[in-house]
Amino acid sequence: MSGGSMAEGVPGGQLIQEGDYVVLKKQDVYKAVQVQRRKKIIFEKQWIYLDNAVGKHYGTTFEVTGGGNLQTKRSEAAAAEPKEAGADNRNIIDDGKSQKLTRDDIEALKEKGIKGQEIVQQLIENSTTFRDKTEFAQEKYIKKKKKKYDPNISILKPSSRILAMMYYAREPGKICQLRYDTLAQMLTLGNIHAGSRVIVMETCAGLVLGSVMERMGGYGSVIQMYPGTGPVRAATDCFGFPKSFYKSLYEFPLSKVESLISGTFSGHSRVSAERDSVQGGDGESNGSTAEKKEPAQDVDEEDSCPVTEPEGSADSSQPENQEEMEVSGEESNEREQNPEKKQIAVEKKRKQDERRRRESEAAVLLQNKNADGLYLNAIRSSEKEAVSLISSCQRLG
Repeated sequence: MSGGSMAEGVPGGQLIQEGDYVVLKKQDVYKAVQVQRRKKIIFEKQWIYLDNAVGKHYGTTFEVTGGGNLQTKRSEAAAAEPKEAGADNRNIIDDGKSQKLTRDDIEALKEKGIKGQEIVQQLIENSTTFRDKTEFAQEKYIKKKKKKYDPNISILKPSSRILAMMYYAREPGKICQLRYDTLAQMLTLGNIHAGSRVIVMETCAGLVLGSVMERMGGYGSVIQMYPGTGPVRAATDCFGFPKSFYKSLYEFPLSKVESLISGTFSGHSRVSAERDSVQGGDGESNGSTAEKKEPAQDVDEEDSCPVTEPEGSADSSQPENQEEMEVSGEESNEREQNPEKKQIAVEKKRKQDERRRRESEAAVLLQNKNADGLYLNAIRSSEKEAVSLISSCQRLG
């Protein structure tokens, strides 16, 4: 499992570019965002702009200046801190009168251009009880003040470990309480590597899918099995993979697995026509073929990457022929109306066609007898194991 050691250590390696997906880090808080010029980003109740981060190395630490702009933090020696410490805190009274500096004094220091570390040092020197605190209490006090007055932000390159830690800390329910060490074990036991042919079925906002794709490096093929109307890939998009990675990514709904096994899949006629082209391109999934559309997303804007409408999710609960009739009707009725609405209708139909095409390509791979592991046999085995497990649970119950 990639650790992004360079990103979290000494700055180096790749440079941050506009349009990149990055992870902001402040203390132990993470947030994934996309770098866009003059776009306000709220992070830990603070508005910032990422314009000045463009062209800097991943892992660089910034300080927030006036107006929410970022400025590269210069390495500076740690301020000298008093070494005197009390034996215990029994004689310390928390009455709010121990700090001589008032809020107005602190604001005046900020207006003079005094930085966060210097403000923290001023607070220490003007505290009448700091030297009476125990060493542990002093460290806790300094850490608390640095978090408030010295808001440094590091920009990291996304990785499976960093994103797993971010989701687990912010919204663990979205990734089924999956810890990053457990995710690493899953990838290791699954023997995921470049050139693998993998089926992924998960409900972790696309975190497992993205981790698999990261390990494969764009080589091989991944089929995402999904319930409902469309795949969820919010966490997958936060990795910021190049478009070539998505050429090896396919999707297939669970609702059509039974029809595929029985040979009654609705796209069967198109599957045979596309079999040769998909098989021929599978070995070079990261090649220079037509670029695949970027993945679908479905997550809150505040806690993850910017999102777009999931591909094929609109009206996907209705029959395909009915969708085509509705779209055609919209196009004919709106030709003389707002051009923007007409463009939306055309884009909607394109997404529907793209979704059906990707399903057909996934069906070809699932039926490919030359595929390692035989996908359909794996699905049948999983179904038998699930039925056996349910039966065992019922007997025990």
